[in-house]
Amino acid sequence: MDTDQLTSPTRPECDLSIVVPLFNEEESLPELMSWIDRVLHERTYEVVFVDDGSSDGSWQVVQFLKEQYGDKVVGISFARNQGKSAALHTGFKVVRGKVVITMDADLQDSPDEIPELERRIVEEGFDLISGWKKKRHDPITKTVPTKLYNWATRRVSGIHLHDFNCGLKSYRREVVQAVEVNGEMHRYIPVLAKQAGFSRIGEQVVQHQARKYGTTKFGLERFVNGFLDLLTIAFLGRFGHKPMHLFGVLGSLMFAGGFALFAGIGGYKLWALYSDVAARNIADISAFHIALSFMVMGLQLFLAGFVGELVTRNAPSRNVYLLKDTL
Repeated sequence: MDTDQLTSPTRPECDLSIVVPLFNEEESLPELMSWIDRVLHERTYEVVFVDDGSSDGSWQVVQFLKEQYGDKVVGISFARNQGKSAALHTGFKVVRGKVVITMDADLQDSPDEIPELERRIVEEGFDLISGWKKKRHDPITKTVPTKLYNWATRRVSGIHLHDFNCGLKSYRREVVQAVEVNGEMHRYIPVLAKQAGFSRIGEQVVQHQARKYGTTKFGLERFVNGFLDLLTIAFLGRFGHKPMHLFGVLGSLMFAGGFALFAGIGGYKLWALYSDVAARNIADISAFHIALSFMVMGLQLFLAGFVGELVTRNAPSRNVYLLKDTL
């Protein structure tokens, strides 16, 4: 089953859409939904639960919540675990709220923050407000790498946020429908939004609740993945639509350097010939091998840029995920 019925124009627009990606969070879901409904009981809203291939009873809980809360609950279930970015991307495709809130399902994000996050989008004109968990209930093994990761992201992106990885954020709907979130790039949605032209990005200090149920689903590998994703974002932001501007320039410079070395070697051979000096065999000259390597590598980089240009112009649809069910 796909999401076509969820994106149908017959689904009415509402004030707020709360997108909640989840993986094995059956214990926290009823309490989270009750808390959201208590905060937003006078508003028109929807909660889009995206079950990322849970192996526990999370999807059955979402089905129960759908029966209990009706149109306030939208459910999407992946056939297998695809990752948080895939869950957010799919949730973003179906939202009908004028303002979109993202939050985690583990009760570490407080729904009490939602009204202020919405107000700053509606009244202050921001495109995106990112939560900042200034006081965290995490061990030092998570807080120190997080500080380093946030510092590196600020340096690369030029966006001065303290907590890029905070799951609690608010957006204008146009923002989430303009960005493409894949791989593990949910950490960099503010960067993607800025690259898409949404530059009014703000920050808000939010509460960080101690985890009440279950265990964290992320290990230390997320910091390695996060660094690699940061390099990818930086590259795609600058050269994603013009790869030849990077590979072509590097390739041309290396090829030109190799050609210049060859010219120098040729000049040496001519000088030796006219000066009646015994010249070394060209294969014994180290500069010959360096020049040859430079020219071959330069040609390969140039071809990589050319192939990249072809790919960017003919890329098939991406972010298509097999769904097990929808509500």
